[in-house]
Amino acid sequence: MSDNKEPVRCPMVGWYDPGQLARTAVDVAVSTIFGRSADYRITEALAGPAAEDAVFGDEAGAPPNSDGVYDYGDRNEMWLDFIADSGDGWNSTYSVAYHASQPQLTPAGASEPLPRGQVLVFGGDEVYPTSSRQVYRERLVQPFAAASPRTDAANPDVFAVPGNHDWYDSLVSFTRLFCSRRAFGNWNTRQARSYFALRLPQHWWLIGTDVQLSSDIDVAQVRYFKKVASLMKPQDRIILCTAEPHWIYAKIYNKFDKEINENNLAFLEQRVFGREISVYLSGDLHHYRRHATDAGLQKITAGGGGAFLHPTHGPDVTELADGYKLKKAFPSAADSWKINLKNLGFLFMNPKFGVVTALLYTLTCWSVMADLSKYKSINDTWLAMGEAVSKAITNPTAVFWILLVWGGFLMFTDVHSKPYRIIAGTLHGLTHVLAVFFIGWFATYVSVKLSLQWFDKGFFTPHQLLIAAVIIFVLGWIVGSIVMGLYLLISLNIFKRHANEAFSALACPDWKNFLRLRIDPNGRLTIFPIGIRRVARKWKESNAGGSAYVPDDSKATQPELIEQPITI
Repeated sequence: MSDNKEPVRCPMVGWYDPGQLARTAVDVAVSTIFGRSADYRITEALAGPAAEDAVFGDEAGAPPNSDGVYDYGDRNEMWLDFIADSGDGWNSTYSVAYHASQPQLTPAGASEPLPRGQVLVFGGDEVYPTSSRQVYRERLVQPFAAASPRTDAANPDVFAVPGNHDWYDSLVSFTRLFCSRRAFGNWNTRQARSYFALRLPQHWWLIGTDVQLSSDIDVAQVRYFKKVASLMKPQDRIILCTAEPHWIYAKIYNKFDKEINENNLAFLEQRVFGREISVYLSGDLHHYRRHATDAGLQKITAGGGGAFLHPTHGPDVTELADGYKLKKAFPSAADSWKINLKNLGFLFMNPKFGVVTALLYTLTCWSVMADLSKYKSINDTWLAMGEAVSKAITNPTAVFWILLVWGGFLMFTDVHSKPYRIIAGTLHGLTHVLAVFFIGWFATYVSVKLSLQWFDKGFFTPHQLLIAAVIIFVLGWIVGSIVMGLYLLISLNIFKRHANEAFSALACPDWKNFLRLRIDPNGRLTIFPIGIRRVARKWKESNAGGSAYVPDDSKATQPELIEQPITI
């Protein structure tokens, strides 16, 4: 699939935009409901076309061999690229696509140029916020097609592992793009299913799995991988790509939910392939983090393909099960902590979110409807508060509404730890209630005074209510957003909770990463982790051929090696 139109330069997804929140919630709910009742992977296995079938007439990628394997094993050496969690804002996605698609790249710290991968592997969550044909076209296809336009030369291949965001339309858009053997920019798609096996040179294999929406691996997939395993020799080694870093989630959440574990990975390693996995690659968390054992086994999270940055200073994952220890994080925990301070500016980074708190504050005040205009001094706080509470608890509508809002804050709070949810959710809710009280008190005092002065009308008249509503709405917009930002800042930087919510609020396009892998003639696998601290915000058209746009931003940083190459 190619796209020659002028690309749409999408902004980063606004996760705290009320409209976006509502659409995403609906998509997630629908996909969860249908995902429990129908597994597209089974339909795919039963009804999908044979891998060698030419359906569209413009197929570019070659089908697998008779064993269902994509065979690169006859090569002496090979380069591959791994990019995960792409398809968000234009600047971040195109920056990664641009640098990854250059014929050669010499990141700072590298001793020699690194050739572009002959195979590109997407590691999951190819688009955000949810999947559709339009979203794929604008947030993934167009940036990569612009970075590497179609040529008549030998084209590299591309494979993709689906993540949860790809599953939100039951994998329809993903399958249309990656499972049709058609062109994707300058790459050829080859896979026929949402999972695949690549035989690589020098006794290496790359396995791509599909765990749907955190489901078990389906029967058809197990059969396929068992067939692949039967083709492996005793000395063969495996790189396994999975859409989620189960090793991280098991470390953080298993104590709260025993269903969050590494069983899928253990099943593949022990029951299907019957050997240790040399390298695990994953995304889903939008940063770089590498864990390794003393024996050199690797678990690498590299979800920096374009999506908003995730923190590295959350729950402690220094040591994992089976002797894996943290070797490197990008950004560092210290840098990550500092980045989260930007939530002090939550109001300005998420201006539309204020609509939510403005409405909540206004409706809460209206449900209580207490005349606090007679309290004119801060010294009257307890008297004013007592009257407001008295009005609230004697009004069933107010009680119901306040309990409903409190329940909403509980639902928003980190769901894995029940004590934290109750305590932090209640404190967060009470902070907003206090803000509502003081704003309502101020609005009542001012509105009654102005209503009497302008219209000779007092409390609970249309004029007074309208003036009060405007004041509450405006201040609720501002104060409610500030409270939310402070809550996210404190939750993550002090209590190490709400990592996703805190950093999605920042929508940070920087600190991107991808991996470049080399298998040399001696069978050594070398992994080059490449980072981009600050992506370009400005671009100019290029007339030199190759990428359609080149960076035109003096503040953008050049790619660098995140750490020294990892040799296995």
